[in-house]
Amino acid sequence: MTAYPTITEQLADADAAREEGQRKMEWARQHMPILAELREEFVANQPFAGVTVGMAMHVEAKTAVLVELLAEGGADVAITGCNPLSTQDDVSAALDAVDGVTSYAKHDVDDEAYYDAIDAVLAYEPDVTVDDGNDLVTRIHNEYPDLIEGIMGGCEETTTGVHRLRAMEEDGELRYPVFAVNDTPMKTLFDNVHGTGESALTNIAMTTNLSISGKTVVVGGFGYCGRGVAKKAAGMNADVVVTEVDERRALEAHMEGYDVKPMREAAKEGDIFVTTTGNRDVVTREDFQNMQDGVLLANAGHFDVEINLDQLSDLAVDVSEVRPGVEEYEMEDGRRLNVLAEGRLVNLAGPLSMGHPVEVMDQSFGVQAVAAREIVQNGAEYEAGVHDVPDELDREVARTKLVAEGIEIDGLSAEQREYMDSWDHGT
Repeated sequence: MTAYPTITEQLADADAAREEGQRKMEWARQHMPILAELREEFVANQPFAGVTVGMAMHVEAKTAVLVELLAEGGADVAITGCNPLSTQDDVSAALDAVDGVTSYAKHDVDDEAYYDAIDAVLAYEPDVTVDDGNDLVTRIHNEYPDLIEGIMGGCEETTTGVHRLRAMEEDGELRYPVFAVNDTPMKTLFDNVHGTGESALTNIAMTTNLSISGKTVVVGGFGYCGRGVAKKAAGMNADVVVTEVDERRALEAHMEGYDVKPMREAAKEGDIFVTTTGNRDVVTREDFQNMQDGVLLANAGHFDVEINLDQLSDLAVDVSEVRPGVEEYEMEDGRRLNVLAEGRLVNLAGPLSMGHPVEVMDQSFGVQAVAAREIVQNGAEYEAGVHDVPDELDREVARTKLVAEGIEIDGLSAEQREYMDSWDHGT
C-alpha cells in the first residue's frame, strides 16, 4: 500500500516488543467490560465487514483494545499516532500483528515522519476516520481531497480536535460528517474530568518523585479537564489557583472554593503549573519572569503550544535534562524552571506516562465504538459537519457500565413518565 515502513519493520527486535505489548493489552482488556460486551456483539454481527478504518490516536494499551475490537468486528484498520511522544512501540508492534490491523505508529518521531505515517494510513483510502486532535481530518482536506467522496464519516476524541472541526465547519471547509465524541456526557464527565485529573497529577508525581500535597497548583483553564485537575489536586491537599478567560467559568471556580487570579499573579506563587485550555500561550515570557525557583511546568492540553517554550528558551542561559522527562531551564538570576514531557501531554508523553486510567478509557472508547458503528449503519443520514453522538448510544454505554459495576438504578413508572411528558398538570 505504501513505502513507509510499519512499526514491525522499524524495530530491531519486533518479537520481544510484540510480546510485551500483548501483555499490556491483556491487562487493559481485563478492566474494560464495556468493550468486552461490545466485542460479543461485533464478533457476532460483523458491523464493519468490508469497511476500512483510518485512525490517528495515542497508541497505547487501551487504544489497542479499541482497535482490536474494530478489527474483530470486520474492519481493516490502519493506525498511526496523534502525538510524536505518546506511542508505545511495544503496543504498536502488538497491534501490527493483529489480523486486519496495520500500525505505523512509532515513538519519538520528527514532524516529517509523523506526517509520513499519516499519509501511509490515508493510502488505505479509509471509509471511516477515527481521530484524536483532528490531524487526520485536516490532512485529508488539505492534501487528499479526492478521498472525501468515499468517506462515510468520522469520530473525534478530544476537545482540541472538536474545536478545530467546528472552525472548519464555520469556514465551510468540513466536507463529511464527524461525531464529536469528546462532547458526549460519557466522555466529558468521566474522561475529561476524572481521567485528565488523575493521570496528569499522577504522572507529574511519578516523573518528578515530588509530592503534590502542600504545594500550590496553578490550573490554566477551568473547562472539564481543568475542573478535574483542580478537584484532584485539592483532594491531594494542594492549594489550588485557577486562571481563566471566561467570566462564567471563573465564577464557577470561585464558587468551588478555588482562588481565581490572572496568570501574571498566579505565576508568583505557584509551585506546579498545569495547562488545560487547548489554546496557545497560556504561560508566557512575563509569567516565567515572575516564577519561583524550582517550579514544575506541565501541559495537559492536546498540543505543545500552551507553555511558550520558545520564549522560555530565549530567557534561559542553560537547558539540561535533570531526570528522564524533566528539562531544567536555568534563568540568568539562577532560578530553575522545570518543564515536563517537553511541554506535550504530561499524561501521555512522559517516560513513565500510561495515559488515563483503564476504566475511564473503557467508557470513552465504548462511545467511539458505537459512534463508528452508527456511521457505518446510518452515515448517509448525516450531512457534512460536526454532529453530536445520538444520546441513546451514549446511554447504551452507560447502561453497560452500570451492569459491569453491579449497580442497579430506579426506572420511571408509567405515571411518572406521563407526568413528566405532560404540560397540563397544575399545582
